[in-house]
Amino acid sequence: MTELLSPTLLDPSEPSGDVTADAQGLTARSLSPRQMAWRRFRSHRPAMISAVILLLLVLFVLLAPLTARYGVNEPIFRTEAGRSNRYLSPRAEAWFGTDDIGRDLYSRLIYGTRVSLAIGLSAAVIAVVIGTAIGAWAGIRGGWFDDVLMRVTDVFLAFPFLVALLVTRNMLGEIPWLEPIVGERTSIRFVILLLALFGWMGVARVVRGQVLALKEREFVEAARALGASNRRIVVRHLLPNSIGPILVALTFSVVAAIIAESTLSFFGFGPQPGADATSLGLLVGSSKENVLTGNWWMVLFPCATLVLLALTINMIGDGLRDATDPKLQRGNG
Repeated sequence: MTELLSPTLLDPSEPSGDVTADAQGLTARSLSPRQMAWRRFRSHRPAMISAVILLLLVLFVLLAPLTARYGVNEPIFRTEAGRSNRYLSPRAEAWFGTDDIGRDLYSRLIYGTRVSLAIGLSAAVIAVVIGTAIGAWAGIRGGWFDDVLMRVTDVFLAFPFLVALLVTRNMLGEIPWLEPIVGERTSIRFVILLLALFGWMGVARVVRGQVLALKEREFVEAARALGASNRRIVVRHLLPNSIGPILVALTFSVVAAIIAESTLSFFGFGPQPGADATSLGLLVGSSKENVLTGNWWMVLFPCATLVLLALTINMIGDGLRDATDPKLQRGNG
């Protein structure tokens, strides 16, 4: 064994051979789980392409005053006799055409995507925080506490999603003392809290499953033997080892919230950002009036933007899932 590990055999300039290759393999630099996950994510081409596309979309919407050609409610030009700005097809003055009052659809899509991304990300973060706390606590406690929380989760999941959203929206909107907290029914804050209220159940089930799979592992038993409380075990050991599935759940929650906001807006129950703003859901909702009128750009571009946004975030979620799957790490290690 001493000879196999001698410096002579570890020298890369020596002729290749079975013994030399094995000995050189002992000097290979080990990768941390985070580095392995990043390397696997980079090798996932659809996820990397989607990440680049999403980054460009985010830059476009964050730099809206620079990337948008007009204001959110600014007509491309004033109407004159014999010169209307209503429902113009795509052209040099308006790349994506104009709407019923002459506003540039391209600019409105940029501003609307910014609002929808803010709604989706905010609702998803709140839902993931609530779901992670409930799932982790249910998994670590077990017993009747776990049964009660999971049955409550099942009750939430049993209702049709859209029906539950509409019923809860109307119910909360009729409680006067809640309005200072959650806002009006047409406000962005109300929609964010409403979507978060119905978005935590799936995350709770994912986190609970991870905690149940990890809480009997040796490192958790060692922490218990040292006197660690359940809270410390969850915060210091279980949640850090569940960060991969939590990130995947976050990406899917963002998509679900954006689509839910668009669905509510399509039926006329979405947010009203105000006179100087719009949302992707409102633009998709307005497309239903143009399906049969021949104004195809009013349908194509908002719906295509929504599909592109959902696909890119879903692809990133798939890449994160493959990159953080321990089974894949063992199979490729």
